[in-house]
Amino acid sequence: MTAIYHGSRLRQGRFSEQGRIYHVTTVTKGRYPYFSDSHLASLVCRTLFWSDLSGATTTLCYVLMPDHLHWLFQLGDDEMLSKVMLRVKGRSGRLCGLPLWQRGYHDHAIRREENIQDVARYIVANPLRAGLVRSLRDYPYWNAVWL
Repeated sequence: MTAIYHGSRLRQGRFSEQGRIYHVTTVTKGRYPYFSDSHLASLVCRTLFWSDLSGATTTLCYVLMPDHLHWLFQLGDDEMLSKVMLRVKGRSGRLCGLPLWQRGYHDHAIRREENIQDVARYIVANPLRAGLVRSLRDYPYWNAVWL
């Protein structure tokens, strides 16, 4: 089975539901730590804000790690998850002037029985688990609506 075939198999049956809450993870090309650079990191964070302003998403929380992004958001009306990800990755790459992202992403549609705040806590605790900081207040590239 080739990588291309495997990737297309992963996308089979993928369904995008308007108004659904998604946890999306996407990684940088070659897992390069582009976001150790504060300027590049702030451009990506601004891109998430731009997505919210456009009505495509409503961000519940995110954490931008040196080489990947975890993003919990509600998909807007008349939006498709794949199109939102294409726009966000494309815009952030253009703003940074770099081909930042690997193709594809991992998505998880949050089910009714899942506690959204527990998912958000897990997401924003990534810098702690990775040993980047001792306290989340020392990590600048995250946000959550529950603050």
